[in-house]
Parts: sequence; C-alpha cells; structure tokens
Amino acid sequence: MKLKTTLLSTAALCIASGAMAEQHAEMTESPVAGEPMADEMTIVSWGGAYQESQLKAYVEPYLAMNPDVNVVWDESSAEAVAQLRAMNEAGNLSWDLVDVTAADAMRLCDEGIAMEVDIDEIAAPAPDGTEASEDFGEDMLVSDCFIPQIAYSYTFGYRNDVAEWNGETPTEICDVFDLETFPGQRSLERRPHNNMEWALMCDGVAQEDIYDVLETQEGVDQALAKLDTIKDQTVWWTAGADTPQLLADGEVVFGSTYNGRLFSVIEEQDQPVSMMWDAQSYDLDGWIIPAGLEEEKLNRVKDFLWFATDTQRLADQAKYISYGPARASSAPLVGEHAELGIDMAQHMPTNPENASNAFVMNYEWWADYRDDLDSRFQAWLSQ
Repeated sequence: MKLKTTLLSTAALCIASGAMAEQHAEMTESPVAGEPMADEMTIVSWGGAYQESQLKAYVEPYLAMNPDVNVVWDESSAEAVAQLRAMNEAGNLSWDLVDVTAADAMRLCDEGIAMEVDIDEIAAPAPDGTEASEDFGEDMLVSDCFIPQIAYSYTFGYRNDVAEWNGETPTEICDVFDLETFPGQRSLERRPHNNMEWALMCDGVAQEDIYDVLETQEGVDQALAKLDTIKDQTVWWTAGADTPQLLADGEVVFGSTYNGRLFSVIEEQDQPVSMMWDAQSYDLDGWIIPAGLEEEKLNRVKDFLWFATDTQRLADQAKYISYGPARASSAPLVGEHAELGIDMAQHMPTNPENASNAFVMNYEWWADYRDDLDSRFQAWLSQ
C-alpha cells in the first residue's frame, strides 16, 4: 500500500540518520503575528502519555514564548465527533483546537464541522525552505481539514510472566484468539475498527480483501462471529490508558492499545509487559480546527499551530513517545528519549523490523462506514 511504503521510507531515513548532526529550524514568524489574539486556548486531546508528549514538545515551549496565554486541556478526543456535532447543533462552541484520528477528521470535514485549511498557510516550511505541503506529503494530507502530527499504530501488549502459558510466547495476531494456548482475559477497544479487521484476518481473509468483505452483511457477521469466540474473555476499553493499567495490574494477559501507551508501560514503568507488533494497524493523528471560531481565537490557534507543527517540534515529540513524526524533515532529528536516553527510532511502529506484517487501516473506508458499523457493533456487545 502507498501509505505503508511512505511510512517505512520515513522510518528508514530516521534509523539511518543517527550519526547526522542535529538540525535546528530557525523560527519563522507566523502569518498572524501582530494580529489580535485570544489569551486562552482550549486544546482537546487524548490524555495520558500522548497528551504529556504534546505538553512537553509543543505547549510548554510555546507558553515560554507567550507567558500571558493560558492553555486549558480537555481529554475528550475519543468522543470528539459526537461532541462537536452536539456543539455545532447547539451553536455553542467551547473548543479551539482538537486532536483527532484521520478518519474522524474526514468525517468532521465532510460535515462542515471542521474548518478547511491551506496547510502552507497553517504550517511553517521545512528548514531548507520546502513547503509544508511537500514536507508532509500527499499520503499524510488525507483531508482538507487535517493538519498531521504523527503516524502511530494500534497493537497488542501481553504479560510476559503468565505461568499458564507454559513458556509459550505469542508472536502473531491470531494468538489473541487462541484461548487454549494463551488463556486469560483480553482487552479490546469498545468500537469496531481494528477489531473487525483482526477478526477477519484470523478467520482466513487476506489483508487486501478485508474491506471488500466488511462492506457486506455476511462479512460483518463473519467478523462478529470470530469475536464471539473471545467475547466472554474480553474487557472492553474506552480510554487509551485502560489497557496499560489492566496489563500492569495483571487483570488482562493480552490487550490492544496505541503503541505509544505500551512503550510507556514497558520502557518507562518497567512492567512485565512485551510488545507484539504482528498486524499492527497503522493510523494517522493530527489537528482539526472547529469551524466557526471567533477571529481572535482563530488567530491564537493559527499562531500556535505554526509553532507546534514545525520540523523541530514534531521531532521533539518523539523524545517523549514512540510515534513517528508526520514531516519527512523531522525524521533525521529523532534521537534519544528525553529521560531514558534510549534510541527512539527502534521503538517506532514504522521501524522496518516492527512493520514486517503491518496493516494500514483504511481511514477513508471508516469515514464512510463508521456510523453504521458503530451501531451494529454496539448492538452485538449488548447481546
């Protein structure tokens, strides 16, 4: 797939660049500098290790240069589509900048709830003068409203001290469905995406046929029937912090979540947990600006984004969490973890060693079918 090739190429550049001298982008003045700006900004994100990485890489440095600005965090990105729809209907917008997945950005853009942007007017050029649109590349710019930040993946962590496994180690996605060899509770996200794809893969459907099969009623039934085989042994999570905590507490032996969350529980918290990269599901994450912001609020958001999406800032985020920066020019700047001193390139989902059987989520497909599949999936959960 084109996206997978692009991500792997970026990873290879990152890994090969360890000996390169670190580049520092000269700060360029944002296009709205000097315009009236709000002194408060509400940013919506996901909480946990990811939000902390945004705080360290983007927000704290920005506030150091703009000490009169107050940033308010809201950890509601998982419900961003529903909440923005409600705000739009009520005519009562309380968010200024929202972190969302690529598919959610496409849905919000199609509905006119997110503002269309010109990426070259929102994001600074690369240090060598390359326009932001070229530096991000067309595979990252999936929507007229989407401002990319990172490439990440959904994957599985597992306890590496389960006595009942008799020394066996899970190595492939279908081990999640093998209750005989790997008994114990699992945790899966309480929504259909990824779960449906993994279920079909482990029921004999080739990766390239997944979405064609899911477009049929029979395909949906097939995926849910496969999930039925582990449903009684599954804890359903809604927040990214859930699976790492469940794994750390020993309440589950397998669990899906964002790879950055698993990096945190494994490397930062030193829990007896390991990563299973097989069939990791790639996705993109970035910003959208809600449509209808007042001018001073919009100017503040634009000024922040000009800073927060530049080459150095995106590379800086990778010091705190194992997500690949969306800009090509950021890849050579990815170095060591800010506190642990470990090489971050090897922990990226796009590292070729981790990506040998990666799966690229079709976020365009999910943008079209998500509402219907959500309804069917939630009905199945309640049965």
